[in-house]
Amino acid sequence: MESKYVCYEFTVSPLEIGSEILIAELGLLPFESFEETENGVNAYIQEAEIYENMLDEVYILTNPEFEISYHSYAIEQINWNEEWEKNFDPIDVDGQCFVRAPFHESKDVPFEIVIEPKMSFGTGHHETTYLMMKHLLEMDFLEKSVLDMGCGTAILAILASMKGAKTVDAIDIDNWCYLNSIENAQRNGCTNIEVFEGDASLLVNVSKYDVIIANINRNILLNDMEAYSKSLKNGGTILFSGFYVEDIPFIREAAEAQNLQFVSQLEKNNWVALKFVKN
Repeated sequence: MESKYVCYEFTVSPLEIGSEILIAELGLLPFESFEETENGVNAYIQEAEIYENMLDEVYILTNPEFEISYHSYAIEQINWNEEWEKNFDPIDVDGQCFVRAPFHESKDVPFEIVIEPKMSFGTGHHETTYLMMKHLLEMDFLEKSVLDMGCGTAILAILASMKGAKTVDAIDIDNWCYLNSIENAQRNGCTNIEVFEGDASLLVNVSKYDVIIANINRNILLNDMEAYSKSLKNGGTILFSGFYVEDIPFIREAAEAQNLQFVSQLEKNNWVALKFVKN
């Protein structure tokens, strides 16, 4: 069943500092993503995650130093396939990986991925997907077992498979993503990708992975950190993205508490992707 989302549209004054504080506070609630606008912030949350008096926990809303108003509305399910055909340009990641739609011409690069996003997130245009691909291009996947959590279109799972991974499990809670990931894996000839619909609860008693890719959002990463660590082999690598530079201390603290040692980070437009190794 597809997830229904609600947008909370905030108007903030003073804008810059107010938006920064507001995003930080909303990030402690089940909001999944944020978009800074000319007037403030748009915050997105699954309808099922909203609870009574939720915004009472956001202290800046009652701070007299700021003027903040908001309204919320349900978001209609967007057909990303139609949107993509209207707006999408192919993506070239360091001349090594070329991501295109079926209606684009092919390009001679080491890795070419053909994606039809349908209703799914993860075309490579978003900074977090792009940063994760840069990490993957630098890594050795030969004969490795891989998990792609929050797989979206399965673009990262497909790249890992193309780079020689032995097995790839791809998991997403959204039904559109689940179905689209199956289609995209088949389209790219990746027969070693197995797609599952669900969340980190599927990782109970799971086989250990050599590499875990988790491009989701800060709150889910923090909540599921223990499950990820338990599913990763000693000496294995885990990549995290889906959050801002300001969130790094929270992610590092949670990761290090699970014996995950920080290795490196990549940044783009205030988004980050972090690399850890399990001790």
